[in-house]
Amino acid sequence: MKQFLCTCLSLTFALFAIVQQGVAQSPNVLDGAYVKETNLTKRVIPYPHLREADVMYKRRIWQEIDLRQKFNHPFYFPLDAIQDRQNLFDVVREALLVEGSLVAYSAGPLGDDDEFTFPLSADSIRKILNPVTLVKQYDDYGEVIGTIQQSNELSSDKITRYRIKEDWIWDRQRSERYVRILGIAPMLEDFDVDGNSVGFRPLFWLYYPECRYVFANSEVYNMFNDAQRRTYEDLFQKRYFSSYIVKEDNSFNRMIVSYARGLDALAESERIQQELFNLEHDIWHY
Repeated sequence: MKQFLCTCLSLTFALFAIVQQGVAQSPNVLDGAYVKETNLTKRVIPYPHLREADVMYKRRIWQEIDLRQKFNHPFYFPLDAIQDRQNLFDVVREALLVEGSLVAYSAGPLGDDDEFTFPLSADSIRKILNPVTLVKQYDDYGEVIGTIQQSNELSSDKITRYRIKEDWIWDRQRSERYVRILGIAPMLEDFDVDGNSVGFRPLFWLYYPECRYVFANSEVYNMFNDAQRRTYEDLFQKRYFSSYIVKEDNSFNRMIVSYARGLDALAESERIQQELFNLEHDIWHY
């Protein structure tokens, strides 16, 4: 019995020494001069109440944000998450798979369903974010002997565009124009067997009013002052991004690319943008 008690005591002291050594080797380190709390505890500012009777005019449009443009780089970088920042796609991925704070909606088999009709399950989201690709197998002489299916995680550097769906509303009660973002969809570029691009398609749609609570606590780099970090919610609400119109609400429910190509599509996008500007100017001009 004495030998058993001695053995237990020796093991207890040994474990205590190991724990103490581990604590001593991992001090409380602050990577910065102060503790950041502003954006981590930031609350979402609710939208002003809007009555249907006060809506003088409304136009629904769809725009795309190209992250390859320098002005949109805060949405794209950093490619690998660091301690205090993540790119937009990593924020969305974590909210969908880890936190479960967002719901993704199917874009349909053709990628044209943006009405938040069919919520996706967690397994469906994992399949989308971990696509299966065919990998060629070669023999010792370099000849193709077959293919195998391989599942790879979709890296954030592959997402170079986002499509947003929004309503432009003119409020007669406040004499103000509002832009309410309704949905946001990450876009993935597809390629044919020869490696040529065949266009972009939305992976899924997110209901933006739900995204606001996630984006409001995700910091974004501020090139002008690192002490005044912004959040993704700030960038969207303050329209701090560059985009172009790809569709306006119309009787045919068609995209601009269905009837205009190249420079003609760009000119059509600019025409719609100028029309919205002239409309606002004419309504509030006295």
